[in-house]
Amino acid sequence: MDFDGVRTFIAVADTGQFQEAASRLSLTQQAVSKRIAALEASLGARLFVRTPRGVQLTIDGQVFLPHARSLLEAAERAADSVRPGRRRLRVDVVRPNLGSARILRDFHSAHPEIEIDVVTHLFDAKTALAAVRAGTIDATFRAITRPAQQLTDGVVATRVLDDAVELLTSPTHRLAAATSLTPAELAKHKVWMPFIVPGTEWAAYYDELAARFGLTIDTLGPDFGIDALLEVIAGSSSLATLVGEHIRLVWPAEYNLRRIPIRNPMLVYPHSLVWRSDNAHPALTKLRAYLDARKDRYRHPKAWSPPWTGR
Repeated sequence: MDFDGVRTFIAVADTGQFQEAASRLSLTQQAVSKRIAALEASLGARLFVRTPRGVQLTIDGQVFLPHARSLLEAAERAADSVRPGRRRLRVDVVRPNLGSARILRDFHSAHPEIEIDVVTHLFDAKTALAAVRAGTIDATFRAITRPAQQLTDGVVATRVLDDAVELLTSPTHRLAAATSLTPAELAKHKVWMPFIVPGTEWAAYYDELAARFGLTIDTLGPDFGIDALLEVIAGSSSLATLVGEHIRLVWPAEYNLRRIPIRNPMLVYPHSLVWRSDNAHPALTKLRAYLDARKDRYRHPKAWSPPWTGR
C-alpha cells in the first residue's frame, strides 16, 4: 500500500479540505487529489464525497480511517527501529563481567539518556566483526590480532582500554603474599587457564604473552565456567590464573582470594572499539568521543602488549 496516499488520506480527513491538506503536506491541491484518487482505486472504494464546505468521509472512509492511522503508526515504529538516533545503540562487550562492559556502564552513567542494547552472545572476534559489517551491531570491543585482514570493508578500530593483567591466587598459594610480581617471577610458576579456546583473540594474546616472557600456561580443562574456576583456585595452593584488572569477580568470603598486579613491565590486554566508518548513529559518535576523552584513565601506553596491537 502507498504510505504517501494513506498519509494524504488522513490529512484530508482531519482538515476536511483538499487545499488545507495540501498546505499541511507541502503539496499542490492537484497532487492531493491524485493521491486520493489512486488510493481509492487501489482499495476499490470511495473514501470522500464533496460538500459545499469541502469533503466528507463516506461510510467506507470512516471504516478505513482508524486502520489508516494504525498503519502509519506501525510504519513509523518500523522506521524508528532502524533509524540512527531513534533506535538503541547495539554494542558487543563479549561478556557482561569484562572490562569492556564496565566502561560501557561508565558511558551509560554519563549519558543515561542514551538507550543501549548490550550484546554478549557473539563468541569470538570473527563473529563480532561479521556482525559489525552486516550492521546487526553498531560496535564491538575486541582485541584485533590481525588488523590487515580484520579491518577491511570500511571496518575501523581504535584502542580504548588496556586491561592490566593480574594473578589470581588462593591465600595459601606460594605467591599469595606478594604485593606485585614481575613477569620473570611469574615465569617460575604454572598458570592455569582452562577457558582459553584455540583460534580466539584471547588465545592469540596469551600465546604471545607466554612466548615473550617464558610463561607456562596450562589450558587443560574442561571449562566449567568462572564460578567453578574460582572454587578450584580457592582450594589449591599450587593453581593460579590470570585475570584482567577490570573484570568483575564475585566469590564467597571464605575463598579470600588474592589479586596480585604484574609490573616491570605491566602487562595489558588491549581492547579496541570496532565499528563501521559509515555508521552515522549519533550515540556511537558520543561513545567514541567519551572513550577518547578518557585515554588517561583507560590506557597504559607504556605497558607491554603484543606487537600486533595498535597503540
